[in-house]
Amino acid sequence: MRIRIVGAGAMGRGIAQWAAAAGHTVELCDVRTEAVTEAAGFVRSMLERAVQKGRMSAQDAAAAVDRLVPLEDPWAEGPEVELVIEAVREDLATKAEVFGRLERALPGSTVFATNTSSLSVTRIAATLKDPTRLAGLHFFNPVPLMRIVEVVPGAATRPGIPPLLTELVESCGHRAVTVADTPGFLINHAGRGLVTEALALLEENVSDPAGIDRIARDVLGLRMGPFELMDLTGLDVTAAVIDSIWEGFRHEDRLRPSYLTPNRVAAGLHGRKTGRGWFAYGPEAPAPAAEAPVTGDADRPVHVFADAADERDATALREALTAAGATVESGPEPSAGALVLVPVWGTTVASAVAAHRLPAGRTFGVDPLPAAGRRRVLAVTPAAKPAAARDARAVLARAADGGEPFAVSVVRDTAGSVAQRLLASVVSVSASIAERALATPADIDLAVTTGLGYPVGPLAWGDRIGAARMLELHRALYATTGDPRHRPTRWVTERAALGVALTDPGTSPAQCVADVRDGADAADAV
Repeated sequence: MRIRIVGAGAMGRGIAQWAAAAGHTVELCDVRTEAVTEAAGFVRSMLERAVQKGRMSAQDAAAAVDRLVPLEDPWAEGPEVELVIEAVREDLATKAEVFGRLERALPGSTVFATNTSSLSVTRIAATLKDPTRLAGLHFFNPVPLMRIVEVVPGAATRPGIPPLLTELVESCGHRAVTVADTPGFLINHAGRGLVTEALALLEENVSDPAGIDRIARDVLGLRMGPFELMDLTGLDVTAAVIDSIWEGFRHEDRLRPSYLTPNRVAAGLHGRKTGRGWFAYGPEAPAPAAEAPVTGDADRPVHVFADAADERDATALREALTAAGATVESGPEPSAGALVLVPVWGTTVASAVAAHRLPAGRTFGVDPLPAAGRRRVLAVTPAAKPAAARDARAVLARAADGGEPFAVSVVRDTAGSVAQRLLASVVSVSASIAERALATPADIDLAVTTGLGYPVGPLAWGDRIGAARMLELHRALYATTGDPRHRPTRWVTERAALGVALTDPGTSPAQCVADVRDGADAADAV
């Protein structure tokens, strides 16, 4: 295929490298001739580096360079050009001008694709005489390494174009997901679940950025914590995306921005690129503060409390602590002086203290989520005695069979604790994408694992917990806080009631009126 790429910045040169390495002839152009020269040199250097690292043969790299055609005039006639990929700045007027000039220069059979990350594909297409020829083809930076591409049909896009673009992407070694033309498309939209909830936790002073990141990594198994991620992406970029998606979905509570970000952006605290964001960077930056050592009495007796609904979590905690050699009481009531540990699922320790008249000074919450690493989370109320909290931390740090001790994070009591709220939000936002049919469940999970690096897709993650238990968590968070950001989705509610997996697209009305029966239909008919 002969592909013309308009825009020789970071995205344009990355797409050019990707396409040329995959065997396509690439015309690379820009309104600035020097930008094309710089981009061509950059692509050559990247291909040479790939040869040095053994990722590509010298012959294949040379062939790819030969397929890269610097073009002086972006608007030159090109009867052989089959696809144009635009990668200019994120401005509707600029993109409309680019495609308007291309429409006059190239035949109607040439497909147009925009790499926009935030603008409506439909609005861009509407500026053309023939809006049916344009779709979104959203790459992520760096293009050769981020092996996921969003294919975004506009409202008027010809039906044959999305399959064509999907085939192109897949044939070049990347994965393609088809996404509705909505704010944030898929990956940026799904990613709001983590960062918006992390910011909400920080607003409530549940923990500091480093503490929330540790829990995200060690309990949920994320590669990076949400605040590390914001610093890497740039808080200016993250805040703009959060605001645009929230506004685009008409102030959907699940996507609500934080008041914390505007002032930090205004102050230039954008993250790694400015040397300081949520954390400090650079040679003169102080080393990250170490976690406080565990100093309490690990032999203090413990009573694990739970009502009937949480007995499973309480039993698991009792067994784990007993295996680690802790003194775990077996009676129905805590003895005088014993620590009381309460596994909380979407609720607070304070509510358990009030409902069951537990000793406030020595009652603490424990997150029952199975940790991906060796970290447990202890929740403290305003009535907690510091010495008792230190002892509870020491007890939770104990490991069975002389193994490595657990790290123990101490956080402020909040409904569901930190990891549960992060997970609930990640699952809830993706479930809302699925129930709106903005993308298929399979594409949601593929996009998030590939594009965001989560250990498992959000819907598959919810299935690991169980739809019914996820619904219990969402309902408890909503009932405890009253915040509509936590309200259960129809997707989770229905599947919990019906015993259907969150990853299952389910039966649609269209399937029920189709003339052709699938295997399941035939079995039902029998």
